[in-house]
Amino acid sequence: MHIAYVMAEGRGETDLLLYDLARAARARGLSLAGTVQVNSNCGDDRPCDMDVEVLPDGPVIRISQSLGPGAKGCRLDPSQLELAVAAAEARLAAGCDLVIVNKFGKHEAEGRGFRGLIGEALARDVPVLVGVNRLNIPHFLDFIGAGADLRQPVLPDLLEWLDGVHSPA
Repeated sequence: MHIAYVMAEGRGETDLLLYDLARAARARGLSLAGTVQVNSNCGDDRPCDMDVEVLPDGPVIRISQSLGPGAKGCRLDPSQLELAVAAAEARLAAGCDLVIVNKFGKHEAEGRGFRGLIGEALARDVPVLVGVNRLNIPHFLDFIGAGADLRQPVLPDLLEWLDGVHSPA
């Protein structure tokens, strides 16, 4: 079982790191499944729009919803997230060398979202890299159990892990 996870401290840093890793993996000739998050900054007065790109080449799906001015609730649009999950699962079923999941979040902690994709990839012996935030680490580790490899939130460390599970092309 090859599964690693990464946590970066700054807002959006994990998203950028996983995006860069996906680009590097593609440049090495690896076929990918999963998602990377590509947020759109909407200015200082409102939160960013959350979009995920289904790997390897789209589509890009908006997974956030506008709740209106002053709203404080969760902006995740569960139906759009599930569209992204289904598209990623189809890519995995077609065969790939690496699965990247942008975030093990609340939905995954509750048994939904990308959990099935992660489990299926591991069952197929496909390496998986997941972005996780501190809030959901206990849920992620409960789901995965022993064997998940915490990597440093820098591209060279993720490339080292990738080299350990795949020889460079």
